[in-house]
Amino acid sequence: MGITSIRFNKNEEAALNYLREIFHYDASTLIKKALWEMYEDIKDREIINSFEKEEDAGNTSFSTIDDLL
Repeated sequence: MGITSIRFNKNEEAALNYLREIFHYDASTLIKKALWEMYEDIKDREIINSFEKEEDAGNTSFSTIDDLL
């Protein structure tokens, strides 16, 4: 496990303290959750872009619920 030092300005520290009060998490947990959210957003965008490329190439199709059941 690594240790990283983070400097916050007044506004950032106020936001962190506000989130700590709302979610009842320590600062470390809040920062980790924020990092994972950002990572998930990037991965979601990659999946969407890949699908859109396939869709533009005409390589996708959709089925009705009746076809699936």
